Amino acid sequence: MVKGIKVSSKSADSVKADLCVTGMFEGKSMSKDQKSLDSLCGGALSLAVELSGFDAKFGKSVQVFGNSSLKRVSVYGAGDKAEFKTDNARDLAAMIVKDAQKHEAKSITVDAGSFGLNRDAFCQAFCEGLILGAYSFNEYKSDKKEKKVTPITITVTGNASAVMVNKALAIGDSVSLARDVSNHPANIATPTFLANHAKRIGKAKNFKVKILDYKDCKKLGMGAFCGVAQGAKEPAKAIIMEYMGGKKGDKPFALVGKGLTFDSGGISLKPGAKMDEMKFDMCGSSTVLGVMNAIAELQPKMNVVAVIGSTENMPGSNAQRPGDIVTAYNGKTIEILNTDAEGRLLLADMLSYTVDKYKPVGMMDFATLTGAVLIALGHKSSGVMGNNDDLMKEVKKSSDNTGERVWELPMWKEYSEDIKSKIADIKNLGAPMQAGTIAGGVFLQEFVGDTPWVHMDIAGMAWGPTKPSYQPKNGATGYGVRIVYDLLENRIK
Repeated sequence: MVKGIKVSSKSADSVKADLCVTGMFEGKSMSKDQKSLDSLCGGALSLAVELSGFDAKFGKSVQVFGNSSLKRVSVYGAGDKAEFKTDNARDLAAMIVKDAQKHEAKSITVDAGSFGLNRDAFCQAFCEGLILGAYSFNEYKSDKKEKKVTPITITVTGNASAVMVNKALAIGDSVSLARDVSNHPANIATPTFLANHAKRIGKAKNFKVKILDYKDCKKLGMGAFCGVAQGAKEPAKAIIMEYMGGKKGDKPFALVGKGLTFDSGGISLKPGAKMDEMKFDMCGSSTVLGVMNAIAELQPKMNVVAVIGSTENMPGSNAQRPGDIVTAYNGKTIEILNTDAEGRLLLADMLSYTVDKYKPVGMMDFATLTGAVLIALGHKSSGVMGNNDDLMKEVKKSSDNTGERVWELPMWKEYSEDIKSKIADIKNLGAPMQAGTIAGGVFLQEFVGDTPWVHMDIAGMAWGPTKPSYQPKNGATGYGVRIVYDLLENRIK
């Protein structure tokens, strides 16, 4: 874990640390500051660069011993400067902090100028990479040696922005929170567990949190959500978070998350293989909690509401059956053809409730909705769909800014024909073995009205990706927190 990051105006060679890191781009010679580091090492750094054939290719490194003030000094290749983007800075920073952990370094000094961290975007990205690269989840290890994590303090020297470092800390901590919440097993991470996390975040300035139980949701007419929840013994929760940091009376932007804390498939029981991974079916809600945590820490001048529907999907004696018909919050009737297509049912009520209650200026939802998106896009991108080109452009821009990839899928009218039911308004499946991700999107569209809206299917990104280096080797990624906060921030610039 990264204990803290501070900015110093001093040069890298004048700050005591277990490890000092500096960067070099291809075809570039040592800078003035690097020559000072080399002098401190008695010329060992330049000699190591020469003898090793160091070519500054991205991710390559050379390390030498320093002195009592700087125990080790490392040069990292940053590759072609023209191709060095913000996500490359994030990736490289993660490599650096992981190397530091291997050497049990407790303190790191970063030569900011050598990595281009005088630019705000690069400074933020690099510091995010330091935090995310150091992440580990070992709460359930009984071996104290395995559980032990050495805290690392980091000093960024030179002309770096303290404001961007502090922002990176808030974003990095919030992604880590999203990872933590998702990584807990389903017997711990229950709907009540998520609600308690929301309450803790809600103690911040400008926040209000309201929790609705099953009876409340039933009374409100959330037949789709309650249909999913009725087979579970664990109490279901609808979690509502209101952040009012903007002008009084301004309509909020809305975030809606799928919080399926365990998905057995219900009566349409899933195969046993990898069913344990269905604890991750609540990663959409983790994204929302992570964003709201960042908002709590950074206090942007805007209004944001978050709504999470949380339950288990279990094959209990009271579970809904294939063939059942439920009535959603907005009055639409839904034929249940497969109880494992439950996420869209949960979201249907959360979306329509949010639209009715808050009249948001824009809305996004986040869900591990379909396995089909993984088949289509792999662990490389989320699938996005929406009803508003302007909001979709904002999402794509923030995707470019953060390196969290998205790929837009179509929602042509022909796809809506696939979800029409013969005996109800709509059904919860599309055409057999066809466009499964899109079917989920057009289903949700039935519950957003004219509100500008984007649906993000994160099933391929919530867990599984191991690259770039800032992604964990296993477990949840915290995907979506960075892209959403960037979008929200851009809305108030």
